[in-house]
Amino acid sequence: MKQYFAFQWHITDECDQRCKHCYIFSEDTCKLPQAMSWNEMQAVVDNCCDMCDRYERLPYFYITGGDPILHPDFWRLLGLLKKKEIPFTILGNPFHLDHDVCKKLKEYGCQKYQLSLDGMQETHDWFRKPGSFDCTLEKITCIRNASIRSVIMTTVSGMNIKEIPDIIDTVVKYKANVFAFARYCPTSNERDTGMTPREYRDLLDVCYQRFQKYEAEGCTTFFNRKDHLWTLYEYEKGIFKLPEDARDGMIYGGCNCGNGHLTILPTGDIYACRRFESKVGNVFEAHIADVWVCDRMEGYRNYAEFKKCSKCELLAYCRGCPAVAHGVTGDFYGADPQCWKEVSSWN
Repeated sequence: MKQYFAFQWHITDECDQRCKHCYIFSEDTCKLPQAMSWNEMQAVVDNCCDMCDRYERLPYFYITGGDPILHPDFWRLLGLLKKKEIPFTILGNPFHLDHDVCKKLKEYGCQKYQLSLDGMQETHDWFRKPGSFDCTLEKITCIRNASIRSVIMTTVSGMNIKEIPDIIDTVVKYKANVFAFARYCPTSNERDTGMTPREYRDLLDVCYQRFQKYEAEGCTTFFNRKDHLWTLYEYEKGIFKLPEDARDGMIYGGCNCGNGHLTILPTGDIYACRRFESKVGNVFEAHIADVWVCDRMEGYRNYAEFKKCSKCELLAYCRGCPAVAHGVTGDFYGADPQCWKEVSSWN
């Protein structure tokens, strides 16, 4: 079977919020929001399909923004994806969802709708806006009742690390289908996530115990170990073992940058990863299939350059988060600042 290739597609910057950890407005909080025209969106779909045809993959879109539902041609785009039988997930806000909207999303083929919880009520509403916490929890049921998988995503930093266990309890209580978290990636002049390696490993340990408890109780929430440092944690616990038939030079998992993912911004700029400045081309100026193998893109696959990971036996399965490394050190190949593993000969 053909594998899916993921396109995280920001069709607009328009949003009801100005979240404190948002990449879009991190450098300029007064910037004018960008949005693609309908003709441009059709061109993007064709370009993505061309890329997948050339490399024998299947397109999968993560439609986001801003809040994508605010784009005037949002439903028109979903109609195009339905016609072409292209699956998609929506990454958006809860504010414009209701029973009828969720039902319509399902009719167009939406498989998952991702919302964010970045703390319990006080913390989350500080990150985003007052009322956002309660609205998010309310819309989990709305999404699920439309037979769309509800996904709750948390961005973890020193600001909310102690609240993650309570967030887990909350998403289970509200019967979210999927829960995952990723780490905050510093932007601008900021160079600190507010978490030490030991603090982050302790968090994974606490979360693992919580996950085990709920899974033993028959909980229906799927706990997605999204952060690649879960691989290191499970390796140390004996849960993950290195395959005996692994081939040298092959990449089997870990960070998707350069492997099975690209981001497209409203300007048409193509990023290897949205979490840091990684422009590799523009969808209106080149075939994505050519961008995928260009020199700039190949640089993100130069695994021998990783200063710490290249010396680790988990190189083909983990690599931590190079975007967080870049945010903290300015170096994509630098050591993941929350990786606690000691690697011989690394300095």
